[in-house]
Amino acid sequence: MTDFPIFDGHNDTLLDLYEKAADGRTFWDRNPTGHIDYPRAVEGGLGGGFFAIFIPNERMPGEKKKKFNPAKLPSPLKHKYALREATAMAAILFHLEQESAGKLQIVRTAKQLAACLKNGVMAAILHFEGAEAIDTHFDSLHIFYAAGLRSLGPVWSRPTKYGTGVPFAFPNSPDIGPGLTDAGKALVRECNSLGVMLDLSHLNEKGFWDVAALTTAPLVATHSNAHALCPSPRNLTDKQLDAIKESGGMVGVNFHTSFLCCDGRKDPTNTSYTEIVRHMVYLVARMGIDHVGFGSDFDGAAIPADLGDVTGLPKILAALRDHGFNDAELKKLTHQNWVRVLRATWK
Repeated sequence: MTDFPIFDGHNDTLLDLYEKAADGRTFWDRNPTGHIDYPRAVEGGLGGGFFAIFIPNERMPGEKKKKFNPAKLPSPLKHKYALREATAMAAILFHLEQESAGKLQIVRTAKQLAACLKNGVMAAILHFEGAEAIDTHFDSLHIFYAAGLRSLGPVWSRPTKYGTGVPFAFPNSPDIGPGLTDAGKALVRECNSLGVMLDLSHLNEKGFWDVAALTTAPLVATHSNAHALCPSPRNLTDKQLDAIKESGGMVGVNFHTSFLCCDGRKDPTNTSYTEIVRHMVYLVARMGIDHVGFGSDFDGAAIPADLGDVTGLPKILAALRDHGFNDAELKKLTHQNWVRVLRATWK
């Protein structure tokens, strides 16, 4: 356990549950695979997080999963397929809430979030990692908002009708491709109007600056790191970090080894969780203690082996203490910064 509840900016647990249901993977039982289930979350001090809906590339029945090319953006998805998959994964989260007997709540307001963290109820935010399921008339956006959607990234690392993502080729700049489309700019305004947080992780640099010029809410990257320490296009330049700070926003630090290591290697065995701490220390030095938090990418990332899974979170807090962070600062990093930013964003 940790001294303070950790609220995490990103996990892909819904996708893991969706894809491994036939293998007996459940949320309520301790599992030998994956990074998060309820028993391990309690052990690790996880108070909640953004439960992402990520839509995998479409495959024909019997078709094998294609080998991922980090240098190339995947093809856009069809809206009908994306909507079907998003609905199915959202239903998993609603079922978890129903099954939980009060142990898990889908939060829709900052007040609910703060209450869950105080009372030991796991707080879940419904998040879309990529807006492929959202039509350009925004009918589905309003429907999902009514259901609980409170956070949305215009893109994953593939193009949508709203903008362009970044490939994972290392080393590279996030300044790749065009900015937001007209539909993307309209999406920003619609999300601002509703009070849906816009997630800038995966969006390319021109798209980032388009959002920065349009939005009335703090700038947030839920699961990204410092480009100065690891020059992956998925990470944020110092100029972007400065803009996030100026807006009152924040960055959730990603645990994926390719976004942590200075050489971009995907090597969990030989990468330590101290790399996570290294990025946190840098971001705090650059942006201030009020603008940094956790954004693990659990169940969607190759995380350091010496962290293991969600039960390893106390190791990060212990390392941060060793770096001189006091209790007041750790409370901000673990959950208070997320509550503040969401209070400023949500209606």
